[in-house]
Amino acid sequence: MKVGRDKRDSRWDAHREQRRGQLVGSAIVAIRRQGAGIGMDEIAAAAGTSKTVIYRHFGDRTGLYTAICESVAGVLLAEVRRATAGALADPARGPRAAVAAGIDTYLQLIETDPELYRFVVHRPLLAQGHGGRRGTAAEDAGTDPVNDLVTVIGDEVAAVIGTNLRAPGPAGASAARFWGHAIVGLVRGAADDWLARPDGTTRAQLTAHLTDLAWSGLSGLASHVQEAPS
Repeated sequence: MKVGRDKRDSRWDAHREQRRGQLVGSAIVAIRRQGAGIGMDEIAAAAGTSKTVIYRHFGDRTGLYTAICESVAGVLLAEVRRATAGALADPARGPRAAVAAGIDTYLQLIETDPELYRFVVHRPLLAQGHGGRRGTAAEDAGTDPVNDLVTVIGDEVAAVIGTNLRAPGPAGASAARFWGHAIVGLVRGAADDWLARPDGTTRAQLTAHLTDLAWSGLSGLASHVQEAPS
């Protein structure tokens, strides 16, 4: 027999979710101020609480890390969707501009929030919990929020490409999916190098370089992908 939850317990769900959101927000602010290598003690101090309270809400450091990743992913995905949709809605621009807009949005996160990007992608908080060994979220919780984020963005880029295929159908959809994820991998690899080894290249310049490379491949498939309007 299914037993319903005690109303005295369920009525606190909204409060718990609100408190989790506050703790994630405080952690993000602390990461920006103190850097990606911040530890749990510093995160707790920035939130005005204790590690025990944080663990009560998130289980462990992996739970907090995952929640931060989900927050960053939500903002980034919304921005990518807004940027690509804006480009596609402009008849003077088109799919090439949409690819450029998506790339630029990803790079903007790195330019404006480099420490937060390092924290999410390179997982220093989880490494602290493995005696200096770089653990992964997959090892700790069975899922990898970074790979989840990359998958979602790859699917988003694939959708942009897929809507501009001249040969729709299962084969076209499959090709669009692979192309979308290939572009995300291309951008992520170049972006990591751009952050790690700055040489004066601006975000606009890198966006142009990566768009040229990505679109030269897509536009080369002339029988499948529409060119941007001239």
